[in-house]
Amino acid sequence: MQQLVHVRTDQHNGLYDITSSIAEIVKKANIGSGMVNVYVQGATAGIMIQENWDDSVQNDVITLLRKLVPPGVWEHDAQDNNGDAHLKAGIVGPSETIPIIEGKMGLSTWQNIFLCEFDGPRDDRSIVVTLSESR
Repeated sequence: MQQLVHVRTDQHNGLYDITSSIAEIVKKANIGSGMVNVYVQGATAGIMIQENWDDSVQNDVITLLRKLVPPGVWEHDAQDNNGDAHLKAGIVGPSETIPIIEGKMGLSTWQNIFLCEFDGPRDDRSIVVTLSESR
């Protein structure tokens, strides 16, 4: 089974919690045991599993990536001024795979799934959710 999730982003760099959308897809699929893959389409965004307790961890992720990969100093900036977004997306990666255990995602209490925006705001970030059932 495969389904698209669409997210609108309102920041240039930000993390957006998409856990509830993915959990709803898993629930409707009625899969007891398997895997769910969450993949963002686009070369300037990523998917990350991160702590969900408060915004400080998500803010720290953005701060760290800004320090590691500052804007305006990359060769690709000559094309469309977003070289840092491509590099951040490459570091984070476009997908995460989560086990489905007894019909629910096997995330711990403090884990959520985040869309990482590095070149926003965007009217539509498309996320492909693919579910596979264990046999």
